Amino acid sequence: MKLPQRERRHKRVTRKVQGTAVKPRMVVFRSKKHIYAQLVKDDANMVIAGCSTLSKEFKAKNMKSGDREAAKEIGKLIAAKAISLGIKEVCFDRAGYKYHGRVQALSDGAREGGLKF
Repeated sequence: MKLPQRERRHKRVTRKVQGTAVKPRMVVFRSKKHIYAQLVKDDANMVIAGCSTLSKEFKAKNMKSGDREAAKEIGKLIAAKAISLGIKEVCFDRAGYKYHGRVQALSDGAREGGLKF
């Protein structure tokens, strides 16, 4: 029953948070082993950039993929990609997850990387 509850929370949050070309939505997905982050432009229904613990940039660092340090590093990587595209401000979409643990570490890493929420 946990997955339908998370999906319900995600739909409720997504109704309130819309990403535009100037201020895209940063969506987080977390599994037991990995964490993913994407920048989404909702008005055009497209993903601008994405990063995960499965990407080449992260694998080159030889870090463990399922902990808070990995999530913080993914936040820094997605922030670097966003800034290279000229994006400095995003809307954070936690996708129905609680704002603690790896989700919070990812957002802290993105803030350290230079993004504003």
